[in-house]
Amino acid sequence: MVVTLPLVDWRVLLIGGASGSGKSALSYPTARARGAALVEVDDLVVATQAVTSADAQPALHFWRTHSDAGLTAEQVLDAQVALARALEPALAAVIENHLDTDLPLVLEGDYLLPEFCAKWTGPEVRSVVVAEPDAAQLERNYLIREPSSGAQRKRAQDSAHFGTWLAGEAERHGIPVLPARPWSTALDRLAAVLR
Repeated sequence: MVVTLPLVDWRVLLIGGASGSGKSALSYPTARARGAALVEVDDLVVATQAVTSADAQPALHFWRTHSDAGLTAEQVLDAQVALARALEPALAAVIENHLDTDLPLVLEGDYLLPEFCAKWTGPEVRSVVVAEPDAAQLERNYLIREPSSGAQRKRAQDSAHFGTWLAGEAERHGIPVLPARPWSTALDRLAAVLR
């Protein structure tokens, strides 16, 4: 599908949502259509972990030192939120850099909390949260994306829980929530949100 995004004045687009919800499937063609750089928040997590220690930044290093196997969905959510909040200075620096240099950017990832996005959203920075609440669909998405990992039911259930929380927080903070499905119209619906 080819998407034609309107020439809007946003310089930074923040695309949040839980793992497996379709953020990447939207962010790559959107960045190409806008002529924008694309930064995946996961890369910033890896970069900040490389220059910090688990002792100094335990929230940033949580998933390097813990497994989700014994955690409830609510504990996984709490760990995700804590990591996201610890990452906010790095996210802010990337956004500020692109606003200062006038280079358009699409920033996408699980760790873009609606409360953070709301602080930035305005004429130059736009935000959206992609929502896929169905754990079974997320499990299918993981299987397509990561076939060698097999079925990932717990991960999908945890992601659905986190995604539902993100959507609720997005609504509370006035950030548009974009249902991931139907996939065939997702890019057009994103374009409509950005108009």
